Amino acid sequence: MADSTKVNPQILDSINANQQAVLTQPVIKTSGAGKAYQSVAQSTAFAIQDAVDQMRNLNTISTTAIGVAMAQYLATGDTQYMDAIQQAQKVVEAGAENLKTIGQNAASVLKEFPSG
Repeated sequence: MADSTKVNPQILDSINANQQAVLTQPVIKTSGAGKAYQSVAQSTAFAIQDAVDQMRNLNTISTTAIGVAMAQYLATGDTQYMDAIQQAQKVVEAGAENLKTIGQNAASVLKEFPSG
């Protein structure tokens, strides 16, 4: 009667070859570095998306403020409302500069991060 607890040597060779292919130090290191790079890439993308959302919100708020100030200026002729319009425009400009800075910084971080 054959020993049923013995494993076919070809199966053992296949398992050993598979372990050598995926569990060696260089493979593990490269795989880990790739996962880390993907995580950093995703984080930088989130930072840019948040900056875009902020820019969109600032534009909405500023456009509304400009509309209200313009209506008040047209109704009263008071130049203080023109100052409010200029301030709202500065908010948009600052938001655009912030978006640019975040985008450049995110690109720099990703470019300098080792990809594996």
